[in-house]
Amino acid sequence: MKKNEFILKNLDCADCANKIQNKLEKYKDLKNVNVSFSKLKLTYESNTVFKDEISKVIKQIEPEVEVIEANTEIIDSNKDKFQIYRLILGIIIAMLGFCFKSNNFLKNGFIILGYIILLYRTAKNAVKQLLNSKTINENFLVTVSCIGAYIIGEHLEGLMVIILYEIGKILEDKAVNKTRKSIVSLMDIRPEYANIKIDNNIKKVSPEEIKIGDIIVIKKGEKIPLDGIIESGNATLDISSLTGESKLKNVEEGDEVLSGSILIDGLIHIKVLKEYKNSTVSRILELVENATDKKAKTETFVNKVSKVYTPVVVILAFIISIILPIITNVQYLGKGGSIYRALIFLVISCPCAIAISVPLSYFAGIGRASKAGILIKGSDYLDTLKYVKEIIFDKTGTLTNGEFEIQKVNVYDNSIDEEKLLKYVIMGESFSNHPIAKSILKNYDTKLDTSNVKNFKEITGKGLSYSIDDKDIIIGNKNIIDNTKDKEEFTKIYVKINNILVGDITLVDKPKDGAKYAIKELKEMGIRTQMFTGDNLDIATKIGTQLGIDEIKANMLPEDKYRELEKVINKNKKINGKVAYVGDGINDSPVLALSDIGISMGGIGTEAAIEASDIVIMTDTLDKIGEGIKISKKTNKIIKQNLTFSIGVKVLILLLSTIGITGMWEAIFADVGVTLLTILNVLKK
Repeated sequence: MKKNEFILKNLDCADCANKIQNKLEKYKDLKNVNVSFSKLKLTYESNTVFKDEISKVIKQIEPEVEVIEANTEIIDSNKDKFQIYRLILGIIIAMLGFCFKSNNFLKNGFIILGYIILLYRTAKNAVKQLLNSKTINENFLVTVSCIGAYIIGEHLEGLMVIILYEIGKILEDKAVNKTRKSIVSLMDIRPEYANIKIDNNIKKVSPEEIKIGDIIVIKKGEKIPLDGIIESGNATLDISSLTGESKLKNVEEGDEVLSGSILIDGLIHIKVLKEYKNSTVSRILELVENATDKKAKTETFVNKVSKVYTPVVVILAFIISIILPIITNVQYLGKGGSIYRALIFLVISCPCAIAISVPLSYFAGIGRASKAGILIKGSDYLDTLKYVKEIIFDKTGTLTNGEFEIQKVNVYDNSIDEEKLLKYVIMGESFSNHPIAKSILKNYDTKLDTSNVKNFKEITGKGLSYSIDDKDIIIGNKNIIDNTKDKEEFTKIYVKINNILVGDITLVDKPKDGAKYAIKELKEMGIRTQMFTGDNLDIATKIGTQLGIDEIKANMLPEDKYRELEKVINKNKKINGKVAYVGDGINDSPVLALSDIGISMGGIGTEAAIEASDIVIMTDTLDKIGEGIKISKKTNKIIKQNLTFSIGVKVLILLLSTIGITGMWEAIFADVGVTLLTILNVLKK
C-alpha cells in the first residue's frame, strides 16, 4: 500500500482532529490512519482513496480545513488580521447599539448587526457541520448560547460570550502555532542547501540533488548537508544538533563526518557517501517526524472521553433547563433562570483544553528529548519509560567502550620475541571483521605486507587459523588451548605456532566514562540493573562490580538472553513494572524487540541501531537513559496537571452555574481561558 501524507491547513481544534481520525478509520480502504494535531499532518496507507475524497470527509467535520500536499510550503495569509478587524468592527457596532437607549429600533438594529458580524465565522461553521455530518461541535454550542442569551434578554451577556470566545480562539491559535514552531525548532536540523563542486566552480543546490561520489564544500558557519568523508581540509564541528552535547569535535582529512553537524571553523571538501534520503540528518528527522504517530494510552483514553463528553454535557444542559424550575423556585427565563444556566453548560462543554494539552505535552517531551540526543520513536514509548523498574544492559559497546586496548604481551617461547608475536597476530587479524580484530588493528599503526598470509580460515567460537611462510598459526580464545580452567579477568588472545603455545596478548575493554554515575543515578530512581553478556563470568564480574550492577549473568548465547529476559518481564508484570533492555541494536535485536522498551546505544549515524529499538541514545552515553526517564516523568506530570486543572475548573463552574453563582464570564474562562493556561504549562521550562 502507498503511504499518503497531507497537511491540514487551518486545523485549529484538537477535538476536531480526533473526530477526523475516527471518521477516516471507518473506511476499510484506509490503513494506519493518523491525524496529528501537533503537526497538522494526516497520514494513511491506501491505493484507492485519494486527496479529493479525503478532503470531502474532512470538510464535513471542519469546513475551514484545507487538505494540501505534505511538501507544500504553507504561506501565511491575512486570515488572522481579518479575524481581528472583524472582531473590532463587531464590538464597535454592538456597543453603539447600547448608546441608543431611547430608540429601541436603532438599539436592537446595531446590537443584532454586531451579533451577526461577531458570530459570522462560528455560526457558519456550525451550520456547515450540522448539514454535512449531522453532528454538533463547539461552534454550534457557542452559537446557540449567544442566540439564547439574546432571546432571554441578556444581550450584553450574549455579546460577551462571543467576544471573549473570539478573543480566546485568536489567542489560542497563536499559542498553538507558537508551541508547534518552538518544538519543531528544537528538532529541525535540516540543511537548507549544499555547495557542490563542479570542475573549479561552486554551485549552491538542494541536498536532494547531490549524488554519491560528488564533492561538496562546507564553509564556516554552514551545516554539513550529507554524510561523507573529508577529501581535504580540517575543521572544528559542532555536533550538538545530533548528540545534544556542547563539546566540539576536530576533524581532518580522511575522517568521516555526518550531516547535521555545523562547521565552526575551517574549510573542508567532502566526498559524499550517502544520498540525502539515507543520510543521518534525514533519518533522524524522519524518526522525529513520525514520533507522535504512535499515540500513548493516556492520549487514546482522552480521545475516547472527548467523544462522549460533549453529548453528555448537552443532555445535562437540557435536563437542567426543564427540570430545575420543577424542583426549585428558579424561573425558566431571565438572568439566573434555568435556560440561562443551561446555556452556561453549553459554553463550558467544549473539550478543547483536554484534547489539546495531551498531544502537545507528548510532542514537547519528544522535542526536548531529541534536543538532548535521545530519539524516542513515539509518545507511547515516552509514556512507558516512566514505568521502568528494571534495566538490563549488554556489556561490550554498551557498558564498555567496545574498543579493546593491548595491555600486555606475554611470550612463552624463546624462539620468538614480543614484536614478532604481535606482528603475526596483526597480520592474521587484518583479514577478520570481528570487533576484537578491529580494536587490535587500531592499536597498531604500522602497515604490514600481508601478501604471504595463506590459508586464512575462521574457527567458529574459537579464533583464526592461517599460514605465514612455513608456519601454521592459530590465534583465538582459551578454547584453542588445553588449559580451559585458566581464570580470566581480562580478554586474552592465545597464539599457537605449529601447534605449540608461544604466547598470549591481554586486552582491556574499559567501562565508558560516566557509566558508574549513570548506574548510581538509576538506582537512586529505584531502578534495578542487570548485565547480560556472552563474555566469560570473570570479566563480566570485574566490569559489573566496578560499575555497581545489581546482578550479572555471563556466557550467554542470544537465546539464553531471550529466555532470561522473558522471566524478568513476567516478574515485573506482577508489580506493574516495565523492563528496558539496552544494547547495541544489532546483535541484541531479539531482546530489544522482546523488551517493553528497547534502547540502543547506537551512536550517531548507526543505521541498524535506529531500526532495532524504540529509543536511540545518539551520544552513546549511559546518563541519557536517566535523563530520558526524567523527561518521561515530567511530561506525565504536566499532563496530569493539565487534565486535573481543566476538568476540575469545568466541573466547578458547571456546579456553581447550576446553583446560580456563576455566569457566562466564568463559563468563557472555563473554556478558552483554561485552554490557554494548559498550553502555557506545556511550554514552561
